Amino acid sequence: MKLQRMLVLFLTVVCFLAQSVLYTAQAESLYSTGRREFDADAYYDVMKKCAEQIREKTDFKPEIAIVLGSGLGNFADGIEIAAEIPYSDIDGFPTSTAPGHEGKLIFGTCKGKNVVIAKGRIHYYEGYSMADVILPLRTLRLLGAHTVILTCSAGSLNEEYRPGEFLVLNDHIASFVPSPLIGENIDELGERFVDMTCVYDKELRDKAVEAAQENGISVHNGIYIQVSGPQYETPAECKMYQSFGADAIGMSTAVEAVAAKHMGMKVCAISCLTCMGAGMENVELSHEEVEKNAEESSEDFKKLIASFLEKIPDPS
Repeated sequence: MKLQRMLVLFLTVVCFLAQSVLYTAQAESLYSTGRREFDADAYYDVMKKCAEQIREKTDFKPEIAIVLGSGLGNFADGIEIAAEIPYSDIDGFPTSTAPGHEGKLIFGTCKGKNVVIAKGRIHYYEGYSMADVILPLRTLRLLGAHTVILTCSAGSLNEEYRPGEFLVLNDHIASFVPSPLIGENIDELGERFVDMTCVYDKELRDKAVEAAQENGISVHNGIYIQVSGPQYETPAECKMYQSFGADAIGMSTAVEAVAAKHMGMKVCAISCLTCMGAGMENVELSHEEVEKNAEESSEDFKKLIASFLEKIPDPS
């Protein structure tokens, strides 16, 4: 019997070591493959070619980029449109596959500001690399946008922040998704190591809150956490994220903010709270419900963004 136990223990140790060697080999393979596949020069060339194709279709120069999240696309209907370009018409530009993300760039003016609206974003959960996820925003920077307003639908992790209200991000947690800056640095865009002490511009945050309050719109400041998705979180995961200090959770935005900060853009992010986190209420979560609740908040959202745009100062 003792010999049998020793044999079982020996075989367990052998299996564990074999599995560890296999995992290590796989990790090294993935890492080395990733390094070979990411060519900074080739990637930057794709960005420049995307920008060139856009310039061939319009000479409109944007000052402010606005990325619209799930269910928030109606804001684009209220601007004076100069040009519309579907993502699919730009060779090398990733296309949106998520429901509710139309996938086109809209250039125009709103409240005296030259804006470009990304109506539909690219998500990591769609199977794109992080480099592809942030390529649209990087391209808009090449076109001249110096400021970005990131918007998204998000689940509330704070019992006091309810669906239908808005959250102006003052910080984020992006530790659960890959950094968009992994790989060889593109020096033309920004420095290798970027300070993240203040990702979200304080002046813009204050003006966004002021715009909401002037329009009687319920707004909060808080911390957003990005996870990969596409599945919603479990109640246990939500409790863990709450313990980290997160007020809202979503599947986008933070990595775009990191990329924008890397490029020296001024960043503001506003979440429309469309549901409570899993386990906080006795309801099942669904994308249809998120879109429905975002749609119900669309008029407030339009007023908030339009009023906010008026308050954004011109660059000095």
